[in-house]
Amino acid sequence: MSKIKAVITDYDLITAYGIGSQPLWDGILSRKTRVDRLERIPTQSCLCHNAAIIPELNPSNQDSLVMQMLKIIFTKNLNTIPQDAFLILATTVGEIDLLEKAVIKQLGSSKDSKLTNFLKKVIHLIKTKEKGIIVSCACASSSTALAEAARIIESGQKDCILVVAADAVSEFVFSGFSSLMALDKDTAKPFDKNRSGLSLGEAAGFILLMSQARAKKERRNTLAQIAGWGLSCDANHMTGPSRNGEGLSQAITSALKKANVLLNQIGCISSHGTGTLYNDSMELSAFKNIFKNKPIPVYSIKGGTGHTLGAAGLIETIVALKVQQTKIIPSTVGLKDIDEQALGWVSPLAKKLKKQIVMLNNCGFGGVNAVLILKNLD
Repeated sequence: MSKIKAVITDYDLITAYGIGSQPLWDGILSRKTRVDRLERIPTQSCLCHNAAIIPELNPSNQDSLVMQMLKIIFTKNLNTIPQDAFLILATTVGEIDLLEKAVIKQLGSSKDSKLTNFLKKVIHLIKTKEKGIIVSCACASSSTALAEAARIIESGQKDCILVVAADAVSEFVFSGFSSLMALDKDTAKPFDKNRSGLSLGEAAGFILLMSQARAKKERRNTLAQIAGWGLSCDANHMTGPSRNGEGLSQAITSALKKANVLLNQIGCISSHGTGTLYNDSMELSAFKNIFKNKPIPVYSIKGGTGHTLGAAGLIETIVALKVQQTKIIPSTVGLKDIDEQALGWVSPLAKKLKKQIVMLNNCGFGGVNAVLILKNLD
């Protein structure tokens, strides 16, 4: 019996660069950041006043910020989504701005912000028949959701899964990261020797996965296969990663084994790359643990998009599809002076992709790590 393959057939997204993957891809290649002055919320008491936001969103709207993003996307994509698609909704804080309105402005109820209510709204929006599930594991949420989707399809339990991810910049989120002193006062500079923190951003998107057999039957494009995945938890600290990268190393090893991929087959690594001192260093330690003295091209998009929290993995998977399609490894936006630890791994210039397999990783609070292996089926 042949192995069932989980393949990506369709996707769409919205980021601070605009609607769709092309503005995002063009923006990253241009090395222009979308991190700018944040006017949506008061930032006077915060260490930073910048974020990458979507200007079309209106905090005064009856819909939450994340629902506004999803309505923009699905208005033009409803015909793409089969009604029997099983929904996996990935988010870190969901409709947190509804909780802010209830607590600060006494508008609505605090119960309005429950993730289960968010799930019901998304199901109603996309008109799928099943209840769906929520994956919320900090900034590894959508990577974990994609791994779970691939696992379910490979197991034969489902043959069509829709992964939806969304997170927004709200007062709660922004002030929280500011209180942790985790924000760069200007713009995030992943893997730069002068990096001092992350920049927040917001985004929403979806990826539709099917078994290869169903995709072929419906004559859909098969853009790539999620061939492997690995999940781990450092259990090191509430917010800080393990310094030696042990947990991420375990996740990488599991993903490579699951995908039956050798180290020399990896063309590049889409890193979490937040721009914080400890995250970037931990990732490089993990990469060196696995790949030893044979550097693999590494890039991060968060200097351009900002850190989009639970949506980051899904957004970065879509960028990885563009990497495979164009055979271009983008530079790391915001990178100017490469940190000594990152020399030979990251670059301020785009490079040619020589091997088609892309590895992606995301890390989150609590020490969670998620790794995906993306294979081109050409």
